[in-house]
Amino acid sequence: MANPALNPVLAELRERIGQLEGGAAPARSVLPFAVPEIDRALPGGGLTIGALHEVAGGGGGTVDGAAAALFSAGVAARTKGKVLWCMTRPDLFFPAISQAGLHPDRVVFCESDREEEVLSSMEEGLSFGGLSCVVGELVRLSMTASRRLQLAAEKTGTMAIVLRRWRRQNEASDYGQPTASTTRWRISNLPSERLPVAGVGRARWLAELMRVKAGECAEFEIGAPDDKGRICLLPTSGDRADQTARWRSLAG
Repeated sequence: MANPALNPVLAELRERIGQLEGGAAPARSVLPFAVPEIDRALPGGGLTIGALHEVAGGGGGTVDGAAAALFSAGVAARTKGKVLWCMTRPDLFFPAISQAGLHPDRVVFCESDREEEVLSSMEEGLSFGGLSCVVGELVRLSMTASRRLQLAAEKTGTMAIVLRRWRRQNEASDYGQPTASTTRWRISNLPSERLPVAGVGRARWLAELMRVKAGECAEFEIGAPDDKGRICLLPTSGDRADQTARWRSLAG
């Protein structure tokens, strides 16, 4: 008879039973932002790598949607390895993605006409196990679909990011529905940093951590990713209340 201690199936079952009975969960790898104020808000000190995360713009417009895409690209850029990016609309402006640290030679694009195929491609990419991150652009994400993505990410240790893209403003209200994601982010544009000379400063965003497992919600004013995918914390401006009110009017 095979030694039970060497049977990976039995070991996994014991681990799951232990968690259900209140045992400690095994340590999981994380991707820190290297911004202490943000990392302290995330269990383990960063984004869990083998897990699903959601990102959306703070409204139904293209400007906030672009900020959410760049935020996602910055996260993917800081992983190590190839990235699969699944989408239904061929409108991703790659020079901007490159400026966020995600360079063309690392990305494999998968374009489809239907969101069901995007979900299928994401799950296959996550199950493959040879990718560092899988990004999928979706309008809707059901609990069933999110659980499948979460389980696939857990199994291979690949990070999954669902970039929620709204075609109409009323679709933004769907972001309040529950999913199996480990974190949920909302990114809104703020006036850029002022420069001592005439010109355009670094893009400034309001990053809202709307949901985090085993943690508390938080919000931060950050600078857009640099060419290494790194964000920074910026001094709080007086525009946060206006952004929050604008989102509530769109989602309400």
